[in-house]
Amino acid sequence: MGKVHCFPPDIVHYKWDNSLEPALRIKPGDAVVYELREVSDGQITPRSTPEDLSKMDWDRVYPLAGPTYIEGAEQGDVLEVEVLDIHPKGWGWTAIIPGFGLLEEFREPCLNIWDLSLGDRALFREDITVPLDPFCGTMGVAPPEEGIHAVMPPGSHGGNMDMRHLTKGCKLLLPVWVEGGLFSLGDPHAAQGDGEVCVTGIEAPMYTSLSFYLRKGVKLQNPQFITGGSPTAKYDEDGYYVTMGVDPSLMDASKKAVRQMIDHLSKNYGLSREDAYMLSSVVVDLKITEIVDKPNWIVSAYLPLKIFAK
Repeated sequence: MGKVHCFPPDIVHYKWDNSLEPALRIKPGDAVVYELREVSDGQITPRSTPEDLSKMDWDRVYPLAGPTYIEGAEQGDVLEVEVLDIHPKGWGWTAIIPGFGLLEEFREPCLNIWDLSLGDRALFREDITVPLDPFCGTMGVAPPEEGIHAVMPPGSHGGNMDMRHLTKGCKLLLPVWVEGGLFSLGDPHAAQGDGEVCVTGIEAPMYTSLSFYLRKGVKLQNPQFITGGSPTAKYDEDGYYVTMGVDPSLMDASKKAVRQMIDHLSKNYGLSREDAYMLSSVVVDLKITEIVDKPNWIVSAYLPLKIFAK
């Protein structure tokens, strides 16, 4: 490994823009330590209430640490980003924000504040324990298109992918579109299910360290990644309860699977539908089970049984 840098914690940006000046310049093989803000940029705190969700300034959402310029990176290369370490600062939040998320019927804001001081786990309820598996929801390079672009949708540059398997030990491969790559990251999550169905995982401020390497002339069209081991090892040992959505639309099949999971959690574990929706966003994985038997496709929702007290 080369030199270790500390990224300035007071420098963030809120949009993708390939004309931004680099805040840090490094060489391939170097590592960078980041102190990351949670996605609301301090608008949600451990003392917040659901009413605070409706007051958020959305121009301050997605504070990204960056850009970092990698010497020698040019269009047609791949930037390899290895996650060396990542851990939350001690608290986090999950919310239902009306107008966002998979299910449109949830019209009232809800907020759950998490205590993340227990180490590798957090309690949703006394009998529901969620293993922590922290990652950054947003990691990417500057997009090829000029101008200012919102962070929320992902793209060929990476960005807000919300890929929960980008945890410690993984290697993210990003196609480089502009000189220096101009890498940025943020939106850290302490845990999240595949799909992030209510639009939030456990949003949390974090520390992370990354190393950077170049693969010259690889020419990827979209991001790829290599996991550092089994991506679901923290959940697998007790099995899963699975609901299935069947529909000609993958989106509608996803909604059906999640609605049935909410029904299951509410009926069998005494959760309100709001709490069941938020818990699903944090621990339930959506998977495409079948996409070849037209006209109907299947999306399944996997609930890890390990989270429940025996």
